[in-house]
Amino acid sequence: MSAKMNRRQMLGASAAAATAPAFTSAALAQEPQLSGKVILITGASSGFGYVGALYYARRGAKVIASMRGLPRREATQLLDEARRDELDISVVEIDVTSDGSVDTGVQEALKIGGGRIDVLVNNAGIGITGPVEVQDMAATQLIFDTNVFGCHRMVRAVVPAMRDQKSGQIFQISSQLGRLVVPGGGHYSATKFALEAMGEQLAYELVPLGVDVTIIQPGGYPTRVWVNRNALTAALKERTDAGRIDAYPAFTAGMGREDGSGRSADPLDVPRAIAEIIAMPPGQRPLRRAVHPGPRPQEPINKVSAEVQVAWLGATALGPLLKAVHD
Repeated sequence: MSAKMNRRQMLGASAAAATAPAFTSAALAQEPQLSGKVILITGASSGFGYVGALYYARRGAKVIASMRGLPRREATQLLDEARRDELDISVVEIDVTSDGSVDTGVQEALKIGGGRIDVLVNNAGIGITGPVEVQDMAATQLIFDTNVFGCHRMVRAVVPAMRDQKSGQIFQISSQLGRLVVPGGGHYSATKFALEAMGEQLAYELVPLGVDVTIIQPGGYPTRVWVNRNALTAALKERTDAGRIDAYPAFTAGMGREDGSGRSADPLDVPRAIAEIIAMPPGQRPLRRAVHPGPRPQEPINKVSAEVQVAWLGATALGPLLKAVHD
């Protein structure tokens, strides 16, 4: 048994550690098997959420795919695919910007899962581009309400069941831009930086309760995010006064016209990484995972951040929490 798992046992998470599945090199060579896992995904109408729902179910999981605005075509398509392939997928309505919708949807998910949610994939998110000055309060409130507060609503709704189970896994879908900044990217990095901080703090605090947190940092992928982002960005540009738009021609000329061209990586990279991490023993899952076949410029930042955190607080009373996450 690893030192990391021993620390978790001393902190009260022995139940989660005791039930850790075997994790051998032979198992790593195969697709992860997720039989018995109940996985709740937000933003499952497209992108990583949609392909992830099918992927996890094909690995044996009971998947609860949530999306807003039901009934909708994407929900019908997902359920049709599930029936065709005899997959265990249910769809529930969750709008992560609504307290009531989150509470109602999570309660429905718990009923479907027989009182359990083993994994939450906080996937719902939006992008709105343009210079910071151009971001009016409506755009700012919407992107923070979705990308940050929406994830927080989901965590608060799901963690009590995980606490009762003394086990669970939360995935926060961040981005390379949760560590790096691209000028003209609106408040997207600001929201992902916030999500990274929330996820890391949550990881430390949940150590004694046997719940793991992993922050996934994808690079650019050709998903529907570009269509949604263009619609929101074009609307922002349309309602912004000409003085603000004209002040930043290099960053405003293409607002609402980005197509994601040049991005050919397989969106299934993200669900594959998530499934691999779910299959790891509790207490040994990574805090962060950069996902992209190309450059991953955030990895040096991840490394030095972990080193500085442990150097700063490792010798204090909080040290065992940090070391349980980073070792």
